[in-house]
Amino acid sequence: MRKNIFITIFISTLMLMSIGQLDKGMAEVNIKVGINVPPPPPLLVPSPPPMYVIPRTYVYFPPEVEVDVFFYHGYWYRPHQGHWYQSENYNGHWVYIPPKKVPTVLLDLPPNFRRIPPGHKHIPHGHLKRNWGTWEKEKYWEKHGGKEWHGDEKWEHQGGKDKGKGKGKHKD
Repeated sequence: MRKNIFITIFISTLMLMSIGQLDKGMAEVNIKVGINVPPPPPLLVPSPPPMYVIPRTYVYFPPEVEVDVFFYHGYWYRPHQGHWYQSENYNGHWVYIPPKKVPTVLLDLPPNFRRIPPGHKHIPHGHLKRNWGTWEKEKYWEKHGGKEWHGDEKWEHQGGKDKGKGKGKHKD
């Protein structure tokens, strides 16, 4: 009888110890790390801004908006204090995106992207929203973009020296 009690206590102790180990393993697996990056201040633009394509890219920007904001592949992007944000609307709900999710073309914009080449006309917001995909697919700007698309006018690109810093005149 003593032997049976000893075996029962021993097995119970082993079971309790294994449950404790299981709980430790579960705690390690469920640890979450969050990055709390506050959104940029609201972008107050009363109506859809006129847009321009940045030569040799399919990135569009509104030069009349004082902060850098870009339209690319159906989304709006905005750099602010070293972070990038994305939205479905130019005035919209800005959501932080990690650096590896920022499209490379946005990080590689020329420093003088705000200079609008002579003869460039603005693109109405609705026209851009309806046609950006077709324009890119059919290489519209390569055919209709003027000399700045074909090499007659060179960018003063710094070879990525300022990559990811949000070139241009940031006001936020």
